[in-house]
Amino acid sequence: MDRRTLLLAPALLLPLPRRAAAGQAVPPWRPERPVRVVVPFAPGGATDVVARLLQETVSGILGQPLVIENRPGGAAGLIGAEAVAKAAPDGHTILINSNAHVIAPALVARMPYDAIADFAPIAHLGRIPQVLVVNPRLPVTDMRSLLEWLRANRGRVNFAAAGIGSANHLASEVFRAATGAEVQMVQYRGGGPAMQAVIAGEAHMCVDPVASALGHIRAGTVRPIAVAGDTRAAALPEVPSAAEAGLPAWSAAAWIAAFAPARTPQAAVAALNAAFNEAMQRLEQRLTELAIERRPELATPEALLAFVRQDAARSQQVLRDAGVRPE
Repeated sequence: MDRRTLLLAPALLLPLPRRAAAGQAVPPWRPERPVRVVVPFAPGGATDVVARLLQETVSGILGQPLVIENRPGGAAGLIGAEAVAKAAPDGHTILINSNAHVIAPALVARMPYDAIADFAPIAHLGRIPQVLVVNPRLPVTDMRSLLEWLRANRGRVNFAAAGIGSANHLASEVFRAATGAEVQMVQYRGGGPAMQAVIAGEAHMCVDPVASALGHIRAGTVRPIAVAGDTRAAALPEVPSAAEAGLPAWSAAAWIAAFAPARTPQAAVAALNAAFNEAMQRLEQRLTELAIERRPELATPEALLAFVRQDAARSQQVLRDAGVRPE
């Protein structure tokens, strides 16, 4: 060997850097610590129910626990969503939110974040039909008697909602517009507190996703009147749809989705997407029991982004038509 070869020989024996190794696959992303999941509403609402239903299964798939943090407050869950928008984009903080995520810009004139640009869509976690329920002590049993009672009590009815800009609030505004009812819309810090207000008689009625209302309906603490839209909910086969009940103009459903901060690495988004989709498949029977409908066509982050943009335009138009203006 010449002198140059002898000097280079030790270097030739060193291992190549992993990123330069020929033909070596890049290992899949996995969280290095617990994943913080922000739910921007109080416990007990549909968003919280879905997050907790998926929590254990997703944790097992990822190999790290999901730690749910309820952060209610602000219009349309603004406080919790802002916390995620400003979190480190490393895959260890995510947001699980409802339609409220895209409703916020219709309510808040100076948004502290962009609901589309400041988030990376991860996974669609289900569509949930909405059900109208009343306190069981009210003298109403169906849509016809409810509308007659509302006309007889104009301006004296408390209609509980899950906070300004929530999916429940949007569905409530659609109901109010469809019926012309004169009610006092009372905002709470989430679907759970709104439902408790109806149960306690503090409010007369509310709209809630079937997933979170189901237990209260079966316990008899609230009385269901109708499910929004054209079809009944499989979990409530005895409850008529709004169309069957004579109010076809009332059509609304909640959706739940997971988001990460913008600029989260694509590998992290892909791993989180795969984990949530797998959990949804494993828990499909339980989801069906709660009337949470999987949407396979929205399984990819790209499809979810297109859906979110479309629903943002539709939902914000509904609120404008209802006379809601950003403040």
